[in-house]
Amino acid sequence: MYPPKASGDPAAGAAPVTGFPVGGPAASSQWSSGLLDCFDDCGLCCLTCWCPCITFGRVAEIVDRGATSCGTAGALYAVLAYFTGCQWIYSCTYRAKMRAQLGLPETPCCDCLVHFCCEPCALCQQYKELKARGFDPVLGWDRNATMLPPSAQGMGR
Repeated sequence: MYPPKASGDPAAGAAPVTGFPVGGPAASSQWSSGLLDCFDDCGLCCLTCWCPCITFGRVAEIVDRGATSCGTAGALYAVLAYFTGCQWIYSCTYRAKMRAQLGLPETPCCDCLVHFCCEPCALCQQYKELKARGFDPVLGWDRNATMLPPSAQGMGR
């Protein structure tokens, strides 16, 4: 029905968007952004500086593949931050999980030190890495895993 795509068309060989990282852990052994590149995305930077529990919750839900919800992880992060100030211990465990899943190096130093010294930058880097790998953390795990189309809006009475 449609003519074949021209070989010069950049979309001709593109993989379909599925919500799963293309290539898996071996696709790239480096972070897609640096630790201090958090200012590249002003919206994410502001969200993470003022409400890091939201950014963390979104990252945690994807890293845990839906086993932990964004709300649960974010609430626990907020409680730890408010009562102990040691939320960085919780968040550094998710950095380690994410690195193991994606085959990323432990740079520029150990995960806990990265989160202790620069928590907002570390969370932004993790969030941006998930986006670079084909996930949209805003959608949560279920929507990323199934890529459901938006629900059809029917006419109601």
